[in-house]
Amino acid sequence: MKTSRQLKYYFLRFIRLRGEPHELALGLALGIFTGMMPIMPFQIALAVTLALIFKGNKITAIIGTWISNPLNWYFIYYFSYRIGGALMGLSMKNGFFPSLMTSFQSGEEIIITIGKIIGAGSTIIFAFLLGGFLMGIVVAIPSYFIFLNFFQWIRAWRAKRRVPRSWQKEDL
Repeated sequence: MKTSRQLKYYFLRFIRLRGEPHELALGLALGIFTGMMPIMPFQIALAVTLALIFKGNKITAIIGTWISNPLNWYFIYYFSYRIGGALMGLSMKNGFFPSLMTSFQSGEEIIITIGKIIGAGSTIIFAFLLGGFLMGIVVAIPSYFIFLNFFQWIRAWRAKRRVPRSWQKEDL
C-alpha cells in the first residue's frame, strides 16, 4: 500500500474515534504524558491505567504514547536526564551519561540501554523519572487543550455533515 494512502487511512480512523471530546483529549494527553516518561516497556500499561483512573479514552491514551518512538528516544532520554539531573544537582560530566548517549547513537537494543540505567543506581533512575515527569506535564497540558479543540471541531464537522439537505432540493 502506498504511504500516502496508508496515512490517509490512519487519519480517517483517528477522526472516526467515538467518545466525548473531553475523554478523547484527556486520553491522548495522558498517553503523551507517559510517552515522555523514560519507562519504555511500561508506557502503554501506565497510560491505560491513568486513562481508567481519570476516565479518559484508553485507545487515545495508547496512541498518545507513540510520541515516544525510536526516532526520538535519544532526545527524550537526553532531556529527561538533563532536567532531572539539573534539579538534583548531578554532574553531567560523570561517566554514565556519555556512555548512555553513545549506546543510543550506536543503535544498541533498548533492553541493553535500560539495563545500563538500572545498573547505574537509584539516583540516576530518579533523575530520569523526575525529568520525564516534568517534561510530560509541560507537554501534556497544552496537548490536552489542543486536542480538545480538535475533537470538538471534528464533532461539529460531523454534525454539520449529518444535517439533512432537503432545503437544497426545494430551492431547485
